[in-house]
Amino acid sequence: MKRSKKTFNDQQVSSDRESGAVLKNTELKWGPSPMTLMGFIAVLLMVLTVVFSAAFFFGDLPSDCLWTLVEARTFHAKHSKVSEKDILQPLTVPKDRLLGGLLPTGFDETSCLSRYESHLYSKPLQHKPSSYLISGFRRYEALHKQCGPYTELYNRTVDLIKSGEYSSDSSVCNYVVWISYSGLGNRILTLATAFLYALLTNRVLLVDPRANLHNLFCEPFPEVSWLLPPDFPIIDRFSSFNKKSPHSYGYMVRNNVTGNSRTPSFLYLHLCHDFDVQDKLFFCDTDQTFLHKVPWLFVKSNNYYIPALFLIPSFEQELNNLFPEKGTVFHFLGRYLFHPTNSVWGLITRYYQAYLAQADEKIGIQIRVFSLGVSNFKYVLNQILACATKENLLPQVNLNEPIANSSGKTKTISVLMTSLSSRYFEEIRNMYWQNPTVTGEVVSVFQPSHEEHQQTEKLMHDRKALAEIYLLSLTDKLVTSGWSTFGYVAYSLGGLKPWILYKFQEGTVHNPPCFRATSLEPCYHSPPYYDCKKKTASNNTVSIAPHVRHCEDNSWGLKLFDRKGKM
Repeated sequence: MKRSKKTFNDQQVSSDRESGAVLKNTELKWGPSPMTLMGFIAVLLMVLTVVFSAAFFFGDLPSDCLWTLVEARTFHAKHSKVSEKDILQPLTVPKDRLLGGLLPTGFDETSCLSRYESHLYSKPLQHKPSSYLISGFRRYEALHKQCGPYTELYNRTVDLIKSGEYSSDSSVCNYVVWISYSGLGNRILTLATAFLYALLTNRVLLVDPRANLHNLFCEPFPEVSWLLPPDFPIIDRFSSFNKKSPHSYGYMVRNNVTGNSRTPSFLYLHLCHDFDVQDKLFFCDTDQTFLHKVPWLFVKSNNYYIPALFLIPSFEQELNNLFPEKGTVFHFLGRYLFHPTNSVWGLITRYYQAYLAQADEKIGIQIRVFSLGVSNFKYVLNQILACATKENLLPQVNLNEPIANSSGKTKTISVLMTSLSSRYFEEIRNMYWQNPTVTGEVVSVFQPSHEEHQQTEKLMHDRKALAEIYLLSLTDKLVTSGWSTFGYVAYSLGGLKPWILYKFQEGTVHNPPCFRATSLEPCYHSPPYYDCKKKTASNNTVSIAPHVRHCEDNSWGLKLFDRKGKM
């Protein structure tokens, strides 16, 4: 049991980018004499001659077949006693580096290693993206290239804002601008949501450049940036946009400004948790008809509002075509959009190769506690352990024996923990260090960082957070905290159905301590609950669409499910 805590700053292990292999630092020594070695080489050359002759007559052999053959011959030539586990062992590499067609070609691969290397670490896609979704991405990329920053059409549309003129109905390029708001998990979810809205409405997505996003993620679209230029006319007003802003759509509805025959050149959409009834009209078809005429829409949100887009009738058929499996929406959007920059990818790959790659099983535990206190800590710690052991994610410890009696190969388990606090990690690490497991496994526990408190939009904090989200997505099984957007992103990117810990509530003991999610989708915490036909509040939103239901961890939230509720 490794006792020392492993942090991002401790690492000295480099990644092997050429082969994607995980190397063990075992020194292999040759034992044969020169004559024996020459004999071996002659035999090897004869074998290779036969192989290539067979390839000539019967077709090309797969490249990994030849690699396996050479590796096997090298292994059997060793005279020293070296186990097979100590030999160079390539990862099982999926052939599809474009993720089923999700990813475009045409990028400089060295500028963003994660884009085409992620398949070396992630599990193969368990769900196939629809051909309609792939075609939609390619159409969007062409539109982005045509209308992106500093193109002629972009400059022409920006002039509408500079001059204060109202828009005609014939704008070639229309835009939705995502304004950065809230923590990293929320920003990732809302950015994916804004992109889907752009896809549905034939708009170009541009991203608030103040959010340090370019230091976290690579550009997702070929040739033209998704970052809003820093010289954009009203960029200095983004921070002051709120539901009371004169350019807010809700404000304009309240003051009957939308009845004016002229269409504004831009509008602000306030879709945060505190939105008003008039702001919720965004989710109504008649209001979407009006918004369609506005060339510039600026949106701010801290919610994953994609489930509510499925409730807009004019979007329904397009969404069904894009996502036949409703539980895969963010999974596909996230794998398409979010590729860590090389600096973040280095954090991810070094940590993975140093502490996770060689384990027989990798377990992730993500902890987010929304209310602090001594009693909370004890409850949450017991809740984690109860969940992990009752669900057979982690073995129980033997308090009566000093050492485990194991026969045969010992199973190794690496536990990756993420939390703002180090206390949970220290307790669980010490438990598995000081006691053997009942069934003989060796359990190592690691935590990359403990920042103590959330530091929104601080670059190094966000880099570590993104690295931890991605590392969690690479585990085999995952435990997350209820209500946590950090956890939502991790399990949805990884295509994992997690065990979700019930949110801590004073005086409440949850039994069972956790539950298994039935959908990969994140939860929309603050749905509009508005009846567009009756123009009044309503709680019957869920009955409108069979694939939109209440979240498992939030009774009033909404979440996308497949019709059968299974993934």
